[in-house]
Amino acid sequence: MAETTQGTGGLKYDSSKRSWPNEFNIFIALVIIVAIFEVLGQVLPYMNGQSFLFDTNDRFNSIFNEARLQIIILQVAIIGIISLGVTQVIISGGIDLSSGPLVAATAMIVMSFAQTELVNGNPNPKAVFGSWAFDLPVIIPIIVGLAFGAFIGAINGMFIAFTRIPPFIATLGMFLICRGIAQWWTRGQPVSFPTESYAGLGAGMMPVVWFVMLAILCHVLLRYTVYGKHTYAIGSNEDAARMSGINVRRHKVMVYMIASMLAAFAAIILSSKNLTAQSGMGLFYELYAIAMAVIGGVSLTGGRGSIIGTVLGAMVFGVIQSGFTYIKLDAYFQIMAMGAIIIGAVVLDKWRQQRASARP
Repeated sequence: MAETTQGTGGLKYDSSKRSWPNEFNIFIALVIIVAIFEVLGQVLPYMNGQSFLFDTNDRFNSIFNEARLQIIILQVAIIGIISLGVTQVIISGGIDLSSGPLVAATAMIVMSFAQTELVNGNPNPKAVFGSWAFDLPVIIPIIVGLAFGAFIGAINGMFIAFTRIPPFIATLGMFLICRGIAQWWTRGQPVSFPTESYAGLGAGMMPVVWFVMLAILCHVLLRYTVYGKHTYAIGSNEDAARMSGINVRRHKVMVYMIASMLAAFAAIILSSKNLTAQSGMGLFYELYAIAMAVIGGVSLTGGRGSIIGTVLGAMVFGVIQSGFTYIKLDAYFQIMAMGAIIIGAVVLDKWRQQRASARP
């Protein structure tokens, strides 16, 4: 029986109109992509029957290829942290193009406060400041980085909220400013040799730990707090949100500050992991973070999306990156393919909107 009457109002429930949660659809897509690369490993002549997901060195006891799984999640962890902030910005109806250069600028600044005095018994050859800035407690560079991120986010948010400049233009301008700061800070010279405590922030699998912890925190923030409800309300209908009493301007500034602080924290983890900071860091990170969010079901028109979806979108992105390397696709073709994936993600978002609007 397709229809049943429920309640005194005579409302009818049509089981044919049920739909899976969007996150489930993304998970299914992830499984299909993994299966495609697995099949390609078996059918492509030059792959010699290699497995994408399993370690087949032991014929009698095939297990998951732990090294590949670690590489996949490490690849997406740092950009995934950025995508958590980008998700909130897009849900609020905005966009943030400044996160990639912000990573570079923050890394250069933060590493300057995280240097050790002696390297193999000799004075630090990459020292930026004097002796006062050597061997500082690890909390100092972290605070410096987060403060710088909050400052950049506040500027983005205030320009967008108070001057009504389109988010694309405001954050594109900040994109150039942050890239310039990164190159100016040490005249393009890398900053290296951090303290052991700072290096420990991004050692081993720590980037994944930070990503998971921040994803849980952001999920709770968006799903169960007033901040999250206001973010969705502004993205769905800003005028209605304003008339309902939400301080839209203040909230937009807050959203951009949180996003930039997450990008700054990603810079801290990246420079810690690499043990160096360079002005060219963060290249394309802003686009990859947006792609992860859109693949995860975040609507570019605002008002729809979730942190869980973004995390799954990041995994899809990581699997695709690792899969391209696995099938030995040349690096320049990989960049082209990633561009096609970003376009495809936007097309998919448009299709989802049209489908939702056409649904009775």
